[in-house]
Amino acid sequence: MYTLDELQSIVKKCHRCPLSKARTNVVFGEGSEKATIMFIGEGPGYNEDKMGRPFVGRAGELLDRMIEAIGFKREDVYIANVVKCRPPNNRDPLEEESEICIEFLRWQVKIVDPDIIVCLGRIAAKSIIHKDFRITQNRGIWYNKGKFNIMATYHPAALLRDESKKRDAWEDFKSIKRKYEELNEDMKG
Repeated sequence: MYTLDELQSIVKKCHRCPLSKARTNVVFGEGSEKATIMFIGEGPGYNEDKMGRPFVGRAGELLDRMIEAIGFKREDVYIANVVKCRPPNNRDPLEEESEICIEFLRWQVKIVDPDIIVCLGRIAAKSIIHKDFRITQNRGIWYNKGKFNIMATYHPAALLRDESKKRDAWEDFKSIKRKYEELNEDMKG
């Protein structure tokens, strides 16, 4: 079994798909190695590629506020993406790019071993929950895969583009908090 540091050094050397050719930095992921909650987006954008960190632009600032609104700090959770290199012009990752990179994400999940996985947006949900996932129809629903409790909500960038989605996203985040509390009660009892 790898450590996150060992896995990160492997990912930094990856050239298995064309996304590696244009990247400035690999955006591996960050947060607590013992996080109960893991947030997964689709891939890095411009700011993330420049800084080598996930969710650092406007969408990341919104995500930080949403995490804090349910009683956590960014350092308490783990944040990663399906693909670790920025797709050109912020386009969606291609299915083959996601399939190549998802192995790294699976290792991250295995190492962090969260109880709750939150897919941020359609691309992450299609990669993790089901390939036919529809974010507008299926967001906010809990899925169980093995020991993991998985839910998808809107990507923070979508909330910046369409503020009418914020109410649903807030309900999803309250549901994440309830699920966390429920799981903690089960562990105590």
